[in-house]
Amino acid sequence: MAEASLFSTGEIAFLRELNRRKVDYIVVGLAAAALQGAVVVTQDVDLWFRDLADQELREALKAVGGTYVPPTGSQPPMFVGRAVKLFDVVTHMHGLDGFESERAHVLKIPVGRLKVPVLRLDRIIRSKEVTGRPKDKLVLPLLRDVLAVLQEEEDT
Repeated sequence: MAEASLFSTGEIAFLRELNRRKVDYIVVGLAAAALQGAVVVTQDVDLWFRDLADQELREALKAVGGTYVPPTGSQPPMFVGRAVKLFDVVTHMHGLDGFESERAHVLKIPVGRLKVPVLRLDRIIRSKEVTGRPKDKLVLPLLRDVLAVLQEEEDT
């Protein structure tokens, strides 16, 4: 389903570093839906981490020339650097269980020669239903259709 062309060489290098260093993360949001076959457009890739204070996360960022910027006031945490500018840091997924519970049920989806942990489509749908933002409501019918097709494929 996923192709390496979804990510630049630098972005793949960052994901590889996260995997190599055993950083607990999950690709969530519309990028996760796209990796499962949904034809959607998104401007970023949302990453949810078990622990933003994980030193291995800092080392993975450093290895690709990136930096972690902690939250200040209303500014959420973020990554800075060429190889990580596509990635947004997610600190909470509305309507879902905690990170550990959701992590136990991720899909491992190939991105090039890597396998990345991706939030299941049914959980993405659940979160978007609970969040209820207009942009989420617009994409829900498409996500539900993709989920139905995936479930049909599993049954055959």
